[in-house]
Formats: sequence, C-alpha cells, structure tokens
Amino acid sequence: MSPNTPQPRIVSLLPATTEIACGLGLGGQLVGRSHECDFPPEVLSLPALTASRIDASGSSRAIHEAVGRAREAVGPAPLFSLDTARLASLAPDLILTQAACDVCAISADEVRAAAAKLPKPPRVVAVNPSTLEDVLNDLITVGRETGTLAKAREVVARLRARVASVACRVRTFPERPRVAVIEWLDPPMAAGNWVPQMVSLAGGSDVLGRAGDHSHWISWDDVAAADPDVVVLVPCGFTLDRVIAEATSPPVRDRLARLRAARGGRLVAIDGHHLFNRPGPRLVDSLEALAGVLHPGRFRFPASAAFTRNIVILPGASNS
Repeated sequence: MSPNTPQPRIVSLLPATTEIACGLGLGGQLVGRSHECDFPPEVLSLPALTASRIDASGSSRAIHEAVGRAREAVGPAPLFSLDTARLASLAPDLILTQAACDVCAISADEVRAAAAKLPKPPRVVAVNPSTLEDVLNDLITVGRETGTLAKAREVVARLRARVASVACRVRTFPERPRVAVIEWLDPPMAAGNWVPQMVSLAGGSDVLGRAGDHSHWISWDDVAAADPDVVVLVPCGFTLDRVIAEATSPPVRDRLARLRAARGGRLVAIDGHHLFNRPGPRLVDSLEALAGVLHPGRFRFPASAAFTRNIVILPGASNS
C-alpha cells in the first residue's frame, strides 16, 4: 500500500478475522468488532457491534436447547443481532465476516444486507474455511483486500514453517495414537473441518472426524465404540475453565468415566474459545498444543501450558 493511499477503516465481526487483521499489522485500522472478539486484548476497547440472542453462559446442554427453542419459535431467524446504527456511524470501508456457521457468528447474508443499506456501502469479505489450507488462504485474501499482501505472505510462510516443523518431528515417532476430538459435550459432536487434518499433522489418527467435512453429532456410545487412546475436549466457545467444569459435571463425567482414555489418564481439556474453533493464525498454536497432548514430554510449546490440562475423572466426585 502506498503511503499516500488512505488506510481502510475495518470492522471485523469474527474473532478469527480480527486476529488475522491484527496479525497483518492492521489493528490500528479496526474501528469495530463482534462481541466475541477478545484477542489480542487491545481490541476490547473497540465498540462491539453484535450480540447473542440466546444466553451463551450456560452448560452445553442449556445452550443446545436454547438454540433449538429459538429455531422452533421463529424458524431460521438469526441467533445474533447487529447494531446497524453504530455500524453506519463507524463508516467502514471493509467488513470482515464469515459464511461458515450461523450458530457460531452472525451470518454473511445479514452482514451484506446491512452493508448495502449504508450511505457508502463497504466491501464485505466473508471467510468460509474448511481446511487448514483454507485458513492460510484467508490470510492472503485479507492481505490482498487491505493492501498488505506482502505482509500476509510473510505471516503465512512463518505459519507453514511451524506446521512443517511439527509434522516432520512426529514422523519420527513410532506411535500414532487414536484420537477423538469432541467439539460439543452435551450432546456430543465430533470435530470436523480442519481438526482431523490437524490430528494427522500432530501425529495422531482421528477415529471420528472426517477431514474437510463439517463437525457432526454423535453419541457417547460412538466414542466408546471407537475406543480412542486419547480423548480431547474442545467445546466451541468454552474457555479452559468452562471445559473442565462441564467435563466434571455429572451428566458428562459419567459418560467420560466409561472411556478407556479417561481411565488411562488421557482425557484432555483444551481451551476451545481461543484455540481450535477460531480459524485464524492461532490454529497453528492449536496444532502445537495438540502435538504436546498426543506426544507428552516430546514438545514444549507455550500454548500447551496456557491452554491444555489433563482431566482426572473420579467416579462419584465432581473435580479434576
């Protein structure tokens, strides 16, 4: 971008695209965010333009039932609201959003409709990744749209090098544990999209997910039948403390206690709010954390210490 080229005013309505923008040095051009954008911490000073229409602070079962009630009551109505008046006042040149999941964030169609009504309609870029490669391509897309393509290529090259470093190291390990990654706990959901690919890159074999396919509902009997060596819990949007609290609550704990992985001390909670569920640069942190989980003692990554914890299921007790 030429020094004389006006810098675009950017609104990001997805935590992942906010992290992408900041990773490309565009943090100073962000003028608005979603209510879930919280990293890097300085974006919290930006006005939040979205809000959830359901209470997302409860258990996974409570959230699941609230989504179901909302859909039954009003059909395919959006689960998120957009402050269109504030959006207009910010006069963005570019809006970053998503087209992958209308349960996770505001839909691209709603954002495009709102943008079209503004006095000077901004460009809308909607990411829709299903693989790790798609996520890296999204960084290039945002770089191209913001005049930071050279920077985006540098960032992607560094991320690819970190991925390759993990993949090369695990190829020398004789063991390849069977892994189940659970993206929702009650009812359970097997993680899909980029997660099975990350399991493979981290030196494991995903027994429930299908690379590139969407996450899908399963039963705990399905998990038990697959008999994984390692079970990783990464419920979407749950911080590490929430994952542990949910895993050790009676409805979920009793199911987990039946799994060989839990009895063998290989039941692991990972912060799904910051890792795995955000298709941005920190998916590589997620990969590194996963490699540490699957091959304990062989890796020392910052994300492992910050975002992962083994869970011990004590029958009849609710602690970790």
